[in-house]
Amino acid sequence: MYRSILGFVFFVCVTTVAVSLPASFARAEVAAIEDATRDMSIGKTDAPVTMIEYASLGCPHCANFHENTFPKIKENYIDTGKVRMIYRDYPLGTPALAASMISRCAGSQRYFGMVDLFFRSQKQWGQADNPLEALKKTARFGGMSGPDVDACLQNQDLLTFIRDTAAKGQKEFNVSATPTFIIGDVTIPGNLPYDDFKGYLDKALDKAR
Repeated sequence: MYRSILGFVFFVCVTTVAVSLPASFARAEVAAIEDATRDMSIGKTDAPVTMIEYASLGCPHCANFHENTFPKIKENYIDTGKVRMIYRDYPLGTPALAASMISRCAGSQRYFGMVDLFFRSQKQWGQADNPLEALKKTARFGGMSGPDVDACLQNQDLLTFIRDTAAKGQKEFNVSATPTFIIGDVTIPGNLPYDDFKGYLDKALDKAR
């Protein structure tokens, strides 16, 4: 149903290919490590309920959640101030790890836009003969050039942060697959229908009152 931890790869040698950035694209600076390693969240910081998602950008079930289920959660719970959602990286495989690093290097202001780009183009870069080059082509739409991506993927502090985030998720919440969600004190594995998430969120909100 969803990918297991067996595909989890962190330490990898990456061969990079430079791609120039056309002038028509808005250029974004590579984020400082302090910005790249913050908790990436959507919603009011003082929302009564926090929902955490552990996801891999290479996971089809994660992409399906973000395309079909997340918009409803955002409209009904996040935009209304009831829920804050935190996205945490749990990359399964080398291309997904690279995509996670690139998204964070885009900075907190562009992060979720980059995540959306990678989910929507998942089949293209995930099945490419040269995934890194395909990832770079996607990153250009977020304002990151080939050299930006090269520099990002060489950032050992960022790599360590993503590795430690996933390890902490395993230890604290028994995360072993993607997507996994934590709502209140409940761990929810897998991409569920919206109505199921609604039930969990409503129960958490009742407890928070």
